[in-house]
Amino acid sequence: MRFAGIVVAGAALVLGLAGCSSGGATNGGSDLGNGLGKGTGPTPSGHGGIAVVAAENMWGDILAQIGGAKVSVTSIISDPNADPHEYESSVTDAAAIAHARLVVINGAGYDDFVSKLVSADNTAHRVVLSVADVVGVHGSNPNPHLWYDPDYVQTAARAFERELAGISPADSATFSANLSAFLSGEQAVVGVADQIKSRYAGTKVGYTERVAGYLVRAAGLQLGTPSGFAQAIEDGNDPSPLDSATFEHVITTRAIKVLIYNSQVTDTATSRIKQLASSHGIPIVGMSETFPTADKDFQTWQLDQARALLAALGG
Repeated sequence: MRFAGIVVAGAALVLGLAGCSSGGATNGGSDLGNGLGKGTGPTPSGHGGIAVVAAENMWGDILAQIGGAKVSVTSIISDPNADPHEYESSVTDAAAIAHARLVVINGAGYDDFVSKLVSADNTAHRVVLSVADVVGVHGSNPNPHLWYDPDYVQTAARAFERELAGISPADSATFSANLSAFLSGEQAVVGVADQIKSRYAGTKVGYTERVAGYLVRAAGLQLGTPSGFAQAIEDGNDPSPLDSATFEHVITTRAIKVLIYNSQVTDTATSRIKQLASSHGIPIVGMSETFPTADKDFQTWQLDQARALLAALGG
């Protein structure tokens, strides 16, 4: 995770915009952290309806599926080619949050810039929901990539449906039907994870960052590379010489069956590992943090990646 100075250029603007909004109930989202970086800025989805802001576009896509035509979703981090850990918030972000009825954050140390924007505007009409709080992921250093855990995703989706129904009870039947459709699609991801577990439980794989850590766990796989290496890369630091040497030894001795790498973050250390794996015939699977908008929807993205992992393991 790359820690950089957070620019909250629009924080003061939020206070001025808040006066234009009407009242309602507010739920506080707590477990917030360090999502930073330069992306493309907010990406709106839909027109009219309940104004919803998602800190990241993977949660935004799920919200849009559940809300349908009844919501207008703005996703702040949406660039699949940018490192989401280095996002810098803007006046546009502040304006979107100021007008939102529902704000969804990832939490778990991933998107503190939203916490700062929300804190600058205490308007009572807005509900703030932390996925990390919903699924109970806390602690001093949790893996924040919650959307790679199919169980967490389904729990979060149900929470989204409840919040939307609370904001607009008249549309609750629509939200419920859309939730069922989403959960049906997400079950396909669960199915592939179960296939991997039934065939390859206990198999060792490696990753350069913890991005797919929850999927690795759900699929019954084991991490066969140094956790310190992945943590250093995530924090924007150089891995220790010992972790780097251990990682390279694991590859050259083919002690792992697959290498998973964060396709949105490349540097000297990860490029070296990727090249070494390729030269030693270890299959490589790229997994991204941000939902690629070219994909049909969140569950298709996750299904394709799960299938790629299954294929890399041997099918």
